[in-house]
Amino acid sequence: MDTSSHRLSLQLRGERPKWDNKVQYLLTCIGFAVGLGNVWRFPYLCQVYGGGAFLIPYLIALVFEGLPLLHMELAIGQRLRTGSIGVWTSISPYLSGVGVASMTVSFLVGLFYNTILAWVLWYFFHSFQNPLPWQIYFKFLLYLYMCHVEECQKSTAVNYFWYRDTLNITPNIEVSGDLQWWLVVCLASAWCIVYICFIRGIETIGKAVYVTATFPYLVLTIFLIRALTLPGATIGLRHLFTPNWETLKNPTVWLDAATQIFFSLSLAFGGLIAFSSYNPQKNNCERDALIVGCINSATSIYASIPIFSILGFKALSNYNDCLNGNIQLLMNTFNIADGNITEENYEKWLRHLNSTDPNQVAELDLKTCDLQALLDQSASGTGLAFIVFTEAVIKMPGSQVWAVLFFIMLFSLGLSSMFGNMEGVLTPLLDLHLVPKCIPKEIFTGLICVVSFIVALIFTLGSGNYWLEIFNNYVGSLPLLVIAFFEITAVSYIYGATRFSDDVEWMTGRRPNLYWQVTWRVISPLMLLVVFLAYVVVQAQEKPTYEAWNPDYVGFPAPEVLMYPGWVYAICILLAAVPCLLIPLGALYRLIGFLRKCAADRRPNSGYDNEGYVVEI
Repeated sequence: MDTSSHRLSLQLRGERPKWDNKVQYLLTCIGFAVGLGNVWRFPYLCQVYGGGAFLIPYLIALVFEGLPLLHMELAIGQRLRTGSIGVWTSISPYLSGVGVASMTVSFLVGLFYNTILAWVLWYFFHSFQNPLPWQIYFKFLLYLYMCHVEECQKSTAVNYFWYRDTLNITPNIEVSGDLQWWLVVCLASAWCIVYICFIRGIETIGKAVYVTATFPYLVLTIFLIRALTLPGATIGLRHLFTPNWETLKNPTVWLDAATQIFFSLSLAFGGLIAFSSYNPQKNNCERDALIVGCINSATSIYASIPIFSILGFKALSNYNDCLNGNIQLLMNTFNIADGNITEENYEKWLRHLNSTDPNQVAELDLKTCDLQALLDQSASGTGLAFIVFTEAVIKMPGSQVWAVLFFIMLFSLGLSSMFGNMEGVLTPLLDLHLVPKCIPKEIFTGLICVVSFIVALIFTLGSGNYWLEIFNNYVGSLPLLVIAFFEITAVSYIYGATRFSDDVEWMTGRRPNLYWQVTWRVISPLMLLVVFLAYVVVQAQEKPTYEAWNPDYVGFPAPEVLMYPGWVYAICILLAAVPCLLIPLGALYRLIGFLRKCAADRRPNSGYDNEGYVVEI
């Protein structure tokens, strides 16, 4: 019997599907954990927080927070063999809200995550043009007679292509703007690709991850080899890894390290629990957790090397352009012969001219060329991928090839993570038989994708980028900390750490050692609580602001920091609070059902239905 027929027979008998092999399972978990944040968030944190010094709090968070939670999720899913809602309801009916919260967060995160993939597709399609549409000279050729607005004339090609040609962004979040048809098409394409890869659950996912989980490493290696040969690569690497030990005194460094390792491993989404539930119960989940966790962190460090080699190249190129522009200006003004002023003797010539004719030099308004300042220009997220890196690519020979490879890599990383988000939504619904049996799984998966596409249209509006940042900052942060705290507390103190250790010993043949016992019972819950409280305090002290694109900010187009309107901030609070509130609401719902059952038991002529409602007999 072939694999497809075997899976079909399992489904007809109501048995749980299984992975074809262990490699599929590990690649799927690695693909879910290793996402866009490994490429555009971790290097940014290293740059901002003292280079190599940031690795110390990062590794501490990995050992005492990340790995214990990862091991726990993989083990509990494998033991109970059900999705997030089923797992926590099995431990205690009053914990059903934990699974519902995970499912809600997975759904909301999937909405904006796939929108980022739509942006990646848009850039990918344009990467085949020669020259690239965000190259400066191409912009001048294209808009020489078509561009009459001041924004187009003053903006850089990279910024104009991102903010105007791609997003067509509105001046602030209160101006919604229209649906951008090109983004709608790219979003529909992204959801179609997700559906095709997910149409038969782990059967199709297991095949797709052979490409989506491994291809990014091939591209990173190609980028690494090329980046290390670029001028300025050593400058970027030195800037990245030179430790600044003073930054470790800053509590924010430790907070960001803890949150980065937590979100990077994709904990509390429910996807890891769902993936491990398809494992045979006799499987070494401890080794799986160590493999996934270590590869995830190693990928973050590995990705930082080509990224900052290229950023060092970009900084050096911009520094040389700045210097050469000043040199040309000085030679034209003071009638100095070509070649007399070079990059090596520029400072000497500048001092000489300042001493002989300071007024004339002052009138030139020479640019300040500071290599360190250019290296310090940090960016993360979409700013790194669609502005900083695209600007660096156009300075590289064969820029079309590097652009195509870069955006294929980003799409592969994001697609693997989308598998986990979708699994975190579909598996709990299917396990609880909330879907009528008359609806095939393929149809139900398609309905989820269509609904997600319709809701995600908000991100294709002119104000869509602002709303995406809100979802990213408020849905994918605080709720996950709360969910994870309830998860590890439930396993350690409701299910019982001793009982859980017995289960792990039965599954792996080896009892969890003292490290796992202490982290599950004490260290990890305390770290989550501290991180949660610190996060709330930091957010409460900061004013809720966002960066809006101002076409005429201080004389030229640039991002402008604005305060959120009151109604928008209320939505931000709701997005963060609703998933958290689902946990006590789930417990309250079960408690009300229990009280109704008790009331029915005391009435001789009454009973209760499956939902706990009192009925007359």
